[in-house]
Amino acid sequence: MRKKELKLVVTFHTTADAMAMEKACQELHVPGRLIPVPREISAGCGLAWCAPLEAQARVESIMRENGIEQDALHECMV
Repeated sequence: MRKKELKLVVTFHTTADAMAMEKACQELHVPGRLIPVPREISAGCGLAWCAPLEAQARVESIMRENGIEQDALHECMV
């Protein structure tokens, strides 16, 4: 079982945006992974991108450059 840490959690309106985020981040070797949306967060598609907090600027940049629409950015224990 993973140790819970404070992470950046990006939620999406659509599954297509979540999958596009995973693909873009894998291609650019940006750390993170798709996770089910944590219970304490409400989001449309049920998937979220979880990344280290220090990757926030890079994650936001990738979303802008690739036209990926986020629902919200959260910091939570994952």
